Amino acid sequence: MAIIIILLLIILAKADVNLSNEMSSNTACPENEKQALLNFKKGLIDAANRLASWDPHHHPDCCRWIGVACDKRTAHVLSLNLSLPPWDEHTDFKSYRMSKLGGKINPCLSKLKHLRYLDLSNNAFEGLLPYQLGNLSNLESLKLGAYPFSFGLLYVENLQWLSGLSLLKHLDLSWVNLSRASNWLQLINTILPSLDELHLSACQLLPGPSLLNVNLSSLAILDLSFNHFTNQMDVGWVSNLKSLVFLDLAGNYFHGPIPDFLRNMTSLTHLDLSSSYLNSSIPDWLYSFSSLQVLRLAGSQLHGDISSAIGNLTSLNELDLSGNHQLQGKLPRAMGKLCKLRSISLSDMSLHQDISRILEILSGCSSPRLEFLDLASCQLSGQLSDQVGHFKNLTTLYLSNNSISGPIPIPFWQLKNLKELFLDDNSISGPISISLGQLANLEWLYIFNNLLEGVVSEKHFANHTKLKYFYGSGNSLVLRANPNWVPPFQILDLDLGSWQIGSSFPLWLRSQKHLEYLDISNSRISDVIPRWFWGLSTQFRDVNLSRNQISGQIPYLPNGPNIFTFVDLSFNNFSGPLPQISMDSNQYMIDLSNNYFSGSLFHFLCYQLNGTITTSFLGIANNILSGEIPDCWIKWQSLQVLRLDGNRFTGKIPSSMGTLSELQSLNLHNNKLHGEIPLSLKNCTNLLAINLGKNELDGNIPRWLGQDLSNLIILILRSNKFGGNIPDHLCALSSLQILDLAENNLFGSMPRCMSNFSAMVRGNGSRDNIIEYRGLNGPSTLESASIVTKDQLLVYDKTLNLVRLVDFSCNNLSGEIPKEVTSLQGLQTLNLSRNHLTGKIPESIGSMKSLESLDLSQNQLSSSIPESMSSMTFLSHLNLSFNKLTGIIPTSSQLQGFNESCYAGNHLCGSPLKGCRGSGKELDVRNEAKEISLGQEINWFYISMPLGFATGFWCVLGPLVISKRWRILYFRFLEAMWWKVCDFAGKF
Repeated sequence: MAIIIILLLIILAKADVNLSNEMSSNTACPENEKQALLNFKKGLIDAANRLASWDPHHHPDCCRWIGVACDKRTAHVLSLNLSLPPWDEHTDFKSYRMSKLGGKINPCLSKLKHLRYLDLSNNAFEGLLPYQLGNLSNLESLKLGAYPFSFGLLYVENLQWLSGLSLLKHLDLSWVNLSRASNWLQLINTILPSLDELHLSACQLLPGPSLLNVNLSSLAILDLSFNHFTNQMDVGWVSNLKSLVFLDLAGNYFHGPIPDFLRNMTSLTHLDLSSSYLNSSIPDWLYSFSSLQVLRLAGSQLHGDISSAIGNLTSLNELDLSGNHQLQGKLPRAMGKLCKLRSISLSDMSLHQDISRILEILSGCSSPRLEFLDLASCQLSGQLSDQVGHFKNLTTLYLSNNSISGPIPIPFWQLKNLKELFLDDNSISGPISISLGQLANLEWLYIFNNLLEGVVSEKHFANHTKLKYFYGSGNSLVLRANPNWVPPFQILDLDLGSWQIGSSFPLWLRSQKHLEYLDISNSRISDVIPRWFWGLSTQFRDVNLSRNQISGQIPYLPNGPNIFTFVDLSFNNFSGPLPQISMDSNQYMIDLSNNYFSGSLFHFLCYQLNGTITTSFLGIANNILSGEIPDCWIKWQSLQVLRLDGNRFTGKIPSSMGTLSELQSLNLHNNKLHGEIPLSLKNCTNLLAINLGKNELDGNIPRWLGQDLSNLIILILRSNKFGGNIPDHLCALSSLQILDLAENNLFGSMPRCMSNFSAMVRGNGSRDNIIEYRGLNGPSTLESASIVTKDQLLVYDKTLNLVRLVDFSCNNLSGEIPKEVTSLQGLQTLNLSRNHLTGKIPESIGSMKSLESLDLSQNQLSSSIPESMSSMTFLSHLNLSFNKLTGIIPTSSQLQGFNESCYAGNHLCGSPLKGCRGSGKELDVRNEAKEISLGQEINWFYISMPLGFATGFWCVLGPLVISKRWRILYFRFLEAMWWKVCDFAGKF
């Protein structure tokens, strides 16, 4: 009987399943819901055609559309999921951005009455979020988080519409602008008591009244990161959330110690306080959170050290203390007890520890689970040890920017799971083992700026089918590859700068179909670029072929699909006319300097007069271009840096350069330009550096240089034909560090307002004021300049920000040196030579403590050298020759160490010159004639002394030499005197 009942139940169950399948197959989504979805689609921007399946003609059932899920029985739409996963660095950004859905969210979605799950996160919707979504009364999960790349495009006026979503358990409005919803906290606390998860990251939330009664008793996950909370008590109410296990308060404006209200929230498993202004040590009570699995305190200005009590966090699987520069001391041995750790980020901490010791500590567990380890910029030293081989699960290792030395141990190459390896900016030496080829999962390999040497062959890359990013420049490596080699990888970024690749152009590059970044600079290539290379160029983001001996002509510049690119072909042997540049060019940087390009600039610059070019850096310096500079700069409105120096350009500076409102650096040095500086350049108010030296420009130095270009740091006008006075208006340039007006026809006196050059009054600069030009997502470019100092022409770039110089030499300046010059205590080079300056050297010149080079030669300066100059301890170059200086050279190790020629052509004495004696005190210039007379008497004394000695010598010894009788009498006299002395001594 029981068997019969069981069989009947099975038959009924099968019948029920068949009926259900039949209903499911015969039932399509309701027409009104399908129309609601189609209306929603109409308002969208779908560049990647993600919603191609939403086509009622080919797919009439909306339940089969992508992102749509329906009830199997009724076919009502239950879920709409059009989200994208968060972007990461492994994903192509351009493709990811195109995949985002845009446009406005149509209120018609409110007609999906049975909808339970709505996920539109990680898209690019804009405009007002429709309040009609509050009619979706069955909704349990609402995710509209846009995340960083769509910040602020979607906004809400208020959150009152949420009152219709009483069943809501999961709410994500991250990166939706809620700044107008001032009562956000009170509303959510009142109308959404069933919430389990609440994500309001980067919503521009402002603190409101604190909650008296917290109703969110079920809330387990809370994300309030990156908002505008300033006081820790603005979020103090979270301590009453008894079910909370996940808390993210990162990126707010908290000041002071880690909030004390967290002390009793020991049930937390996830705590993130990163990117705050905590400015405190890690409190001891935090180490007692034994349930904590994720602890993120990155970039929070923490100080002190890591306590050994960290060993109590035995549940921890992720620890991030990176970016806390003042968190220092050594890694405690107790870290070895945290056997569940999978991720450790300690970058930018001041550990000052041996890397082998850290590896020993972290390998304390018998089977370390560590997958991610970031120790970049931790001031580590020592050598990598074999213990690195214990971390079998490691997928990512950052050891960049330390002082790690020695070879890479063999066990290193046995980390089979390694995907990302960063060893750059260290002192790692020796060859690269062929065992590198065993890391078959490697995608990122950074080894640039080390001391690696030896040969790298095809075998090193034998198994690297997944390699996408390889950066190896700044080593002494040699690549030996067969010309017919076909690499197993399809790489995106390839950096082989300073490798010895060989004289021939690497033919194996032809197989790389996805190459975006290529750097084979300084690689000893002396070949002509093959035609197929320019075919590859359409995919390039950046290409650097500089500092080789590549020859031939360039038909056109690479112009890849990416928004920001740079092309560096400088320091080669390219010749012929300049290459063509397309109107849709998106190169951030074009550097064709130091080649043999010839002809006119017109075709390159003005080829298509319609439209504008987005290039920010244009370098065509040191070629053999000729003719006039074309007057069509209006189409180059994005230019920040323009370098046309070292060519053969003639004519005047074109007035259209004044339309370059973004221009920060203009270098036309060493051409044959004439005429005046065009008035239109006063519109380039962002200029930081102007170098017009070594041309044939004339007229007066414009006053507007000081009035309108107030940001100038460098002004070089040397070797031209400028006349008139040096305008006092230049003194308004308080940021000026280099002022070079040498070798012109300037006359009049020096400005007395030079003390207004504030940057020269202060000491040396720091990295904070490096003269650097940076485009959005493009490479940075340092300003460079050729500076004449210490009788040498030196080129500065990385240290240009440290240079302070004033050079007025080779003009017709007259009058006295104003004492205000001596207030420039940060000045390093002062050259006023070959003018007609008179008067004294300012007495306070010794206060210019930073001065390294001083040249006052070939003037008409008089009086004595100031005593204060003896305190100028940095002075390494001095020239006071050919003036009217008098007196004794002050005593100091510096001044006496210079060559005599530094003081020639004056009336000076004292070391290193000759002719002075006495106390060394300064001679009285008013009694100069008397002192000179006394000097003559002293000289006669020295002359008469040897004459007297010679006379006395021969008067006594002369007769002894000539007469034998005199010699006998003389020696008998000496013998008699000897015996008398002996007798006298014997009596006593």
